[in-house]
Amino acid sequence: MSVGPKIERLHVLLASLDSALIAFSGGVDSSYLLYAATRALGPRCVALTTTSSATPADDLAQARTLAAALGVLHVIRATDEVAIAAYAANPTNRCYFCKDNLFTLCRQEAARRMLAVVLDGANVDDQGDHRPGLAAAAEQGIRHPLIETGFTKADVREASRLAGLDTWDRPASPCLSSRVPYGTAITHDVLARIAAAERVLRSAGFHEFRVRHHDRLARIEVPARDMARLIALGSQVSDALREIGYAWVTLDLSGFRSGSLNVVLPQREGPEG
Repeated sequence: MSVGPKIERLHVLLASLDSALIAFSGGVDSSYLLYAATRALGPRCVALTTTSSATPADDLAQARTLAAALGVLHVIRATDEVAIAAYAANPTNRCYFCKDNLFTLCRQEAARRMLAVVLDGANVDDQGDHRPGLAAAAEQGIRHPLIETGFTKADVREASRLAGLDTWDRPASPCLSSRVPYGTAITHDVLARIAAAERVLRSAGFHEFRVRHHDRLARIEVPARDMARLIALGSQVSDALREIGYAWVTLDLSGFRSGSLNVVLPQREGPEG
C-alpha cells in the first residue's frame, strides 16, 4: 500500500492544530514529524531537543543540521537523567522516567511560548514494543500524530525518502543507557565509557553496532556481514577498549539486534535499543 494517503492524513491533522512543540531527538521518526509539522504549521512549530550524558555522540549535531535546514526554531535544553534516582537505578521501566522528564520540559517550554500541543514521534510499531515512555506521554497529554495517522516504521522511512530527508535510512540511535543491563546502576562514568567505546567502532568505519556494558566486560554487537572485519581489527579494537577501562572485549555471535538486553523481560515485550 502506498504511503501517500497516510502522508495526506498527517498533513491534514497537523494543519488543524493552532501550534505545536515537537519533541525532536534527530532520529528517523521525530525528524519526519518535524518536517511534516513545519510544512503544515510554518513558524507556529517549534522543535525542542534535550542533551545529556546519555545522548549518543552524533545525535545533537544531526538534530541541529536538520532544524537549520528546515528553518525551524530549535530549542536545546541540557538535562541530567542520572540525577533522577529512579532512572539511575535502571529498572525495566527506566524509559518511563526519561520520557517523563523530557515531556515535562517540553510542556514547560510549550506553555512559555503559548504553543497549543506537544507532539512526539512514536509510530504504530512502537505500540508493540517495550516502551514505558508511552505511559509517561499518556499521563502528560502528549500526542503522537504518526500513530494517529497509521504510520509504521517502514512508512516513516519511505515518507522520509520521498521527502528527501537523509534520515530515511539512518540506523536507530537509542540512548546510551540502553546498553546497560537492567538492575545495573546508570552513572556518568558508565555512560562515558560506553560513549568512548562506541566512538572507537565509529572511527573504525562501523555504522550499525552496540557496545553492551557488563561491568568490566564489553560485548560488541555488529551485523553478521561486519563480523569478519571486526575480527580482523580485533587487537586494535580490544586494545582501545581496554584503555577505556574494559578488561575483556567480546563479540556477540548472535550479531546486532535491537533490544538484546530485553531477553530478561516477559516474551511480549519487545526491543528498546
